[in-house]
Amino acid sequence: MSRLIVVSNRVAVPEPGRTNAAGGLAVAVKAALRERSGLWFGWSGKLSDTPASDPQITRQGNITYAVTDLTPADLQEYYNGFANRVLWPLMHYRVDLAEFSRSDLSGYMRVNRDFAEHISHFLKPDDVVWIHDYHLMPLAKFLREKGHRNRIGFFLHIPFPSLEIIQALPHHREISGALMYYDMVGLQTENDQHNFGRYLRFLGGRNLHDPNLFEIGGRRVRIDAFPVGIETDAFTRVARRVGRLDFVRDFRKSLADRRLIIGVDRLDYSKGIKERMDAFEHFLAANEDWCGRVTYLQITPKSRSEVREYAEMERATSEKAGSVNGEYGDAIWTPIRYVNRSYARPALAGLYRVACVGLVTPLRDGMNLVAKEYVAAQDPANPGVLVLSQFAGAAFELADGALLVNPHEAEGVAAALKRALEMPLSERRDRYQRMIGVIKANDIDHWANAFLTRLSNCDEFVPSGDMARTSPNVVARRHLRLTTTNSPRI
Repeated sequence: MSRLIVVSNRVAVPEPGRTNAAGGLAVAVKAALRERSGLWFGWSGKLSDTPASDPQITRQGNITYAVTDLTPADLQEYYNGFANRVLWPLMHYRVDLAEFSRSDLSGYMRVNRDFAEHISHFLKPDDVVWIHDYHLMPLAKFLREKGHRNRIGFFLHIPFPSLEIIQALPHHREISGALMYYDMVGLQTENDQHNFGRYLRFLGGRNLHDPNLFEIGGRRVRIDAFPVGIETDAFTRVARRVGRLDFVRDFRKSLADRRLIIGVDRLDYSKGIKERMDAFEHFLAANEDWCGRVTYLQITPKSRSEVREYAEMERATSEKAGSVNGEYGDAIWTPIRYVNRSYARPALAGLYRVACVGLVTPLRDGMNLVAKEYVAAQDPANPGVLVLSQFAGAAFELADGALLVNPHEAEGVAAALKRALEMPLSERRDRYQRMIGVIKANDIDHWANAFLTRLSNCDEFVPSGDMARTSPNVVARRHLRLTTTNSPRI
């Protein structure tokens, strides 16, 4: 079996005596490497004043971890600058928040080029490469320029916006257009797949015999939707066990028989947290009989506090929670419990299981695994109700069981909360069964296997002429001839 090389912005390297993050990309990568020998390469999370010459290597089980430090300039330009102040807002349809600068673009391309240099030192001709997320869109282009003909796949964990939005990205042909250098591009939903296909046609790509297969610039690139899943069965088992933990028992006691609504989100403007609080305020105003009988817990770890927009959002959200509590709360009841810290996954599983309503209302999201975790954590005999944004990627899979809402309509979300809290047990069970069936069938292992199987079946690349060394807008005129290189081994 070919070795799998996984590349991501950050790498979760196991540390003795420390519980490592078990969510998001870390779970996805470990699922991909569970039955394969492989290497995971990316940023160590550390800074160095001088660029690293060689990756730092750690081996555990069948996984080799190779990490490199970034310089302060790299962090500011590549990560804080272009990735998170240009790509992240724009791809979440917030063009108004994107702040482009040529120096940040230069840093973004420099780090991708440096990653390609590091990878080239240990890449073997039969390795399969799987690159993850918006930080590394042009990486395959730089690997191709170094002569590598490996099968290279890319998965985008965030939305791919409409053609009109992506065109607002300066130099989009060199960034998102560089995705043509992959053999396969995976996206979260069919809507993202449609948007990316339309973009490839805009760049001059044409469909072959398969609507998901494009020829562009002498290359063939396959696109498809692969909704990310979770470790469904494992998460359900944890949620079932943790009810005995002192933390969960104490939390239940603190509710004093009140019903619980829960939201869990990183502090980000794409998550719609303030809008969610607006909706909860509408709910209390319209349903006085529920005042004092329900508590809304919003768990929101801070993120990217050094970015001005995030600091302003943190202030506005805290003020909103305080305003609602001041208006509706009393000495023995706090309507909103707003917590700016993270919890381990077992603790979250226990909180999900306690909650009668999972409130997951992002303004735009690639998938939103919280929605799936909430469902997986429920007691089948007495399940809660998922209130889910129609703009979350998870809505495409869970629409048959969740209450779908428009997060921009506070009154509509408030009405959904009332319906969820008052829903009969029989309907709750029926909705739960429909959703749990989907997330069991499409768990994290299914996602990883589906992507890698499809990548391995991609037609071998046969260049038609020379492939462009420069930006995709000149691909149709000049092409770069690729040759296989023999690389040192790790």
